[in-house]
Amino acid sequence: METLFLRGSSLNSIPSSSLNHRSTFRSNNRRPSLRAQQSDGSATDIPPGEFKVRNSQEEIAATQGIRIRRRPPTGPPLHYVGPFEFRLQNEGNTPRNILEEIVWNKDTEVAQMRGKKPLYTLKKAVDMAPPPRDFIAALKASYLRTGMPALIAEVKKASPSRGVLREDFDPVEIAKAYEKGGAACLSVLTDAKYFQGSFENLEAIRNAGVTCPILCKEFIVDAWQLYYARSKGADAVLLIAAILPDLDIKYMSKICKLIGLTPLVEVHDENEMDRILEIDGIQLIGINNRNLETFEVDISNTKKLLEGERGEKIKQKDIIVVGESGLCTPADVAYVQEVGVKAILVGESIVKQKDPTTGIAELFGKDISAA
Repeated sequence: METLFLRGSSLNSIPSSSLNHRSTFRSNNRRPSLRAQQSDGSATDIPPGEFKVRNSQEEIAATQGIRIRRRPPTGPPLHYVGPFEFRLQNEGNTPRNILEEIVWNKDTEVAQMRGKKPLYTLKKAVDMAPPPRDFIAALKASYLRTGMPALIAEVKKASPSRGVLREDFDPVEIAKAYEKGGAACLSVLTDAKYFQGSFENLEAIRNAGVTCPILCKEFIVDAWQLYYARSKGADAVLLIAAILPDLDIKYMSKICKLIGLTPLVEVHDENEMDRILEIDGIQLIGINNRNLETFEVDISNTKKLLEGERGEKIKQKDIIVVGESGLCTPADVAYVQEVGVKAILVGESIVKQKDPTTGIAELFGKDISAA
């Protein structure tokens, strides 16, 4: 027997082995609302008007080749039995891959955080935050100094694909070791559920006197997160083209400029690269060699996305390209540099080393520190 969820009550219903559903009672005296399944298993009522807005957003994303859905579908119930409305628990309400699962969880998490910290309180916190440091200038200075891609070293404890990378994880000590080893900038994971990161880590590194500009490595789904990252001391933030439609990227990039953040826009394939190259004002593009749906890594993806007209357009726009994922050896670094990369973002191969400073020297095949 299954339980049907009514507003304020429940009752036993007919057996149905083929349906795993939630339902709401249809009343002639009130306008029906939609019952949305949240990523934490809870449910909430979605007004029909809001559903239309959400649905149109998904349609816009689909026209731009975005396959990652920002939240579970919240459409009308798909099945009716008498006075009850049933939602089928099917593929449409289940994340299709790990990135979609992370995004759905983040959407719920951010909604909860917004309720506790309204935007007006964050604007005050942004005004009180340490002044932003020039992320792009730091990358350029390192490239000129070493003649090699500038390093964005990632402070990362764990990942969904690899599990815990370092048990004795001290974010401040790791950040200091990276800076000593010649890192131009840092990337700090702030997602707690899937990467065991935190904004406390980012804040601690900033307050410890580390001078490298800091990228907030987060799954951004709402402009509120930009203000929150800046209030914690971030100098740059990641915007993922696989998640965000063009209009969101344009809007968020303008907010970043307004509050002193540098956006690093991440792409994974030709379609995403073409979309971002059509957006004016983009200065930093990251090419992720990891397929975020399958988590497979292929560093030749960087070369593929920088060939031909795309590479020429990047040069004309004076965009700095950051190579991401799968870069573990001097040969890997040389490969991406040869095809046009001027900065690399590396975490796993150096954070796992007993001494991350030595790990950086091994990655580049020489000491790139300023000392």
